[in-house]
Amino acid sequence: MASTEVSQGDSTTSTSKSGMSTVHRLASMEVPAALALLNTTAAGLSGADAAERLIAVGQNALRVHRARPWRVLGRQLKSPILILLFVTAGVSVFLGEATNSIIIGVILVASIGLGFVNEFRAERAGDALHDQVRHTVLVMRDSALAEVDVTALVPGDIVHLSIGSVVAADIRLISCHELSCDEGILTGESLPVEKSSVPSAPDAAIGDLSSCVLMGTVIQSGSAVGLVVETGPRTEFGRIATGLGTQQPQTEFQRGLSAFSLLLLEVAVALTSVIFVANLLLQRPVIDSLLFSLAIAVGITPQLLPAVVSASLAAGSRALTKKSVLVKRLICIEDLGNMDMLVTDKTGTLTEGRITFTAAIPIDSGTSVSHLHLLALLATESERAEGHMVTLGLNPLDAALWNAPASASMHPERYNQLEVLPFDHNRRMTSVLVDDPSGRRFIITKGSPEEVLLKCSRVPGSARSTLDIEYSKGARVVAVAHKFAPDQHGIGAGDEAGLTLDGFLVFLDPPKADAASSLAKLAQLGITVKIATGDSAIVAEKVLSDLGILSAGTLSGNDIDALSDDDLKHSAASATIFARVSPEQKARIIR
Repeated sequence: MASTEVSQGDSTTSTSKSGMSTVHRLASMEVPAALALLNTTAAGLSGADAAERLIAVGQNALRVHRARPWRVLGRQLKSPILILLFVTAGVSVFLGEATNSIIIGVILVASIGLGFVNEFRAERAGDALHDQVRHTVLVMRDSALAEVDVTALVPGDIVHLSIGSVVAADIRLISCHELSCDEGILTGESLPVEKSSVPSAPDAAIGDLSSCVLMGTVIQSGSAVGLVVETGPRTEFGRIATGLGTQQPQTEFQRGLSAFSLLLLEVAVALTSVIFVANLLLQRPVIDSLLFSLAIAVGITPQLLPAVVSASLAAGSRALTKKSVLVKRLICIEDLGNMDMLVTDKTGTLTEGRITFTAAIPIDSGTSVSHLHLLALLATESERAEGHMVTLGLNPLDAALWNAPASASMHPERYNQLEVLPFDHNRRMTSVLVDDPSGRRFIITKGSPEEVLLKCSRVPGSARSTLDIEYSKGARVVAVAHKFAPDQHGIGAGDEAGLTLDGFLVFLDPPKADAASSLAKLAQLGITVKIATGDSAIVAEKVLSDLGILSAGTLSGNDIDALSDDDLKHSAASATIFARVSPEQKARIIR
């Protein structure tokens, strides 16, 4: 979202008396009740009402930490070793060691300057990237559709969403048509989630809020009209973002420097005291004894240490920048090199983050792999343009099928697609009426195996065992079936019966080509790797198996919620996979 800061309710989510968030509460309500609760109607808000609400709740923008020179400078001055050097410089001045104090001052300026320049430049770059993420949305205002900036959205607005839209707020669906949403940014799921306006269960998790679309997610297919429930930092995405913007804890390196600085201070005080007392016992002049003691204290202070640390960290920052890594805090570089455990996401990190067609498995003895592949291409909601099939805007599974290398030699354009019965979330399948080049007419159906098998007149025993095997591998499976329909002139849901099962299409989100070698290098460095993902345990275990990593156990999101912090500490230490976990659960695991 835009980078404007807001001050109203900038870090909390509205909750009911029961502790349930507003999003969860409205997700479980019928649409009329949800509209009434937010004091709005399906015709939307008036411009005046929207303006009043905008003043009351603030702009629909996440509160972000803007780059401020004095904040960055303040971070540099918090180092205990620098404070010790400031004291040393002051003592040097008191002792009349002007040259020594000037040298210490130059070292301090250089150390602080290196850290300030690198961190401020990184924060400015981060802000510039953040500011580029802006867009508009269609909203009902004064009973008419209007295009407004997302920062002007308020609870109670009625918005229209279409394919490709980035959801700008937490929204309760009023109506939708064939709607699916990519929620990977919140849940880690690699596949779109089907949505409807039917109320969700009261205790539904984020990934199960089927009656809502949440900020930051993307409309993958279909269209919808929805009611804005929460905006800005009160959204589910906003709570995560503002949580990331809170005060960062000290790194191990900072704690080590603090302990070292404290040790130096203790040694300096003790040594100065002993030398001063010894000189007094030897009846030396008091002033001379004090000056001599302070000089010893200054001498044992490592004056070049801050400069060496800053220069080393700056060199590390430059090396990472060459690999397109933005370092916002120099002090974190040492922690990166000192890492002994890595908890990583799966989708898009270990895997490609996109669905790939991997195999066509014929079940019917009269169907070849190539023929099954061709039938699947024909059963696509595509259009014709100048004799060619247009495949833009396909769902991820169909897009993966068309992008498969073998698809280029199939030539489905030779077949005459007469009519298409589109996919819907009740039937969970697509059917087409097609004439082949010889004029034979038949119906091809492609969709969820569980639904397609029910429409087949006969299902071989090998079909279900094959399906179970592919599911156990963590694959997404699509069934393809057909029947001849010589007298058919149209197609309806009632025609999806008496089919012959041709086979299954298998899709996977494959591991990245270099993931296995990267994990092997981490193992050589003694770094333990754990996976925290929104995907199922079966899928995560399969990916780790493909990458050559042995799993020591799996914890689900429900398992984590059932454990106390102490129990989770022990269970998380032994587990390798955390599956079906929300962002909040991931944060709890890290803590």
